[in-house]
Amino acid sequence: MSADSGRKVIARNRRARHDYHIEDVVEAGVVLTGTEVKSLRAGRASLTDGFAEISGGEVWLHGVHIPEYTYGTWTNHEPRRIRKLLLHRKEIDRLASKIREGGYTLIPLSLYFSEGRAKVELATARGKRVYDKRQDLARREAAREVERAFRRRR
Repeated sequence: MSADSGRKVIARNRRARHDYHIEDVVEAGVVLTGTEVKSLRAGRASLTDGFAEISGGEVWLHGVHIPEYTYGTWTNHEPRRIRKLLLHRKEIDRLASKIREGGYTLIPLSLYFSEGRAKVELATARGKRVYDKRQDLARREAAREVERAFRRRR
């Protein structure tokens, strides 16, 4: 096994699971420039405002912030530029039909290196209502209370 194989997570979108019901998850490659790769290898990126859009039969990633490379020169990239995602045609068609269905959006869950290549975990998701968020919080709190009671019992 080589040193750069495996999965090195660069950034996670923690708000995604809080704000959306995640339906389907797919892995996509990301088209990057040289300074973007160097900046990602330094472990700097933000997926907070990110979303993906299908236009012209291609998938594009918007709103993902990859800061400029510190040691870059005039070849540095724009931090919030639109990046192309690499997916198979069948996957793009499946995602497009899901989005056309209505109420669904494509959001990035995590950005990572897999065997030396930059990948993004993309999910079709439906937005949560405020009461859904409250129900999830109540469910988690109840599970914590049960776990505490079991620990006290032992």
